[in-house]
Amino acid sequence: MVPDAEFRSYYGRPILKEPVWREPDVPLYLVLGGMAGASAAMAAVAAAAGRPDLARVGALTAAGGALTSVGALVHDLGRPERFLNMLRVFKPTSPLSVGSWILSPFSALAAASAGSALTGLLPSVGALARGAAGLLGPAMCTYTAVLLADTAVPAWHEAYPELPFAFAGSALTSAAGVAMAATGDGGGPARRLGLLGAGLELAAMTRMDRRLGLVGEPYRIGRAGKLLGAGRALTIAGAGLSLVGRRNRIVAGVVGAAYLAAAACTRSGIFNAGLVSARDPKYVVIPQRNQATRHPAG
Repeated sequence: MVPDAEFRSYYGRPILKEPVWREPDVPLYLVLGGMAGASAAMAAVAAAAGRPDLARVGALTAAGGALTSVGALVHDLGRPERFLNMLRVFKPTSPLSVGSWILSPFSALAAASAGSALTGLLPSVGALARGAAGLLGPAMCTYTAVLLADTAVPAWHEAYPELPFAFAGSALTSAAGVAMAATGDGGGPARRLGLLGAGLELAAMTRMDRRLGLVGEPYRIGRAGKLLGAGRALTIAGAGLSLVGRRNRIVAGVVGAAYLAAAACTRSGIFNAGLVSARDPKYVVIPQRNQATRHPAG
């Protein structure tokens, strides 16, 4: 019997350098940024549809989420000037550079929109800021997925077709969760937004789990597997409750809490799965060997 192969690197060091991003800063940055983007888009659509209550909640959530997200990112970087240095150039081929130039104007626009909504001052300027933030909202929901997938980390890189859809769905459910909890409206547009986001997230994560094979193992085991399992269960529970308790304010609050907790678990799970796959050489070596076997040189 031939013993199972052990995949080691020289001197027992990982083949890939593990990302230096820290918890809880980066998971918070991922969750809050996505929630802010979806909330801004929701606010713009709600204002155009004549739903001022939903537009106000969306604008405030977008501003709070964006500014807190920036704070988490700056804290992870260690020094505020490091974030400002990322704005010195604009490089279209770099997701990090493009993301910085999405996050910065979006945060300013969301803050202006929220300030106008709170004070009643400069309503025309507030409306313009709300519309511009809404246009940037979809990019805010998904650019972090592109940022992760552009790295060499196997669990993130190989999931590049599904990650943007998973992040978009998670952003929609978290924005819907805040709106439902704040307005107590379990039967309106926020409920439908949550159902759309839940379906998109679950479909993307299911496809990713089936397609990735060995590289997807970190999503199923350990802490990441538990977090993603909890996120999936909370998303399904929130969607189910939103269908049976449409006119109940308490149920709307519970659905909102479930959606928010689901978004936190999902993005934290994806983040942790990437760290695990970077540490273990087998997630780098085996897929490359399999690919070389299927497509030999020459």
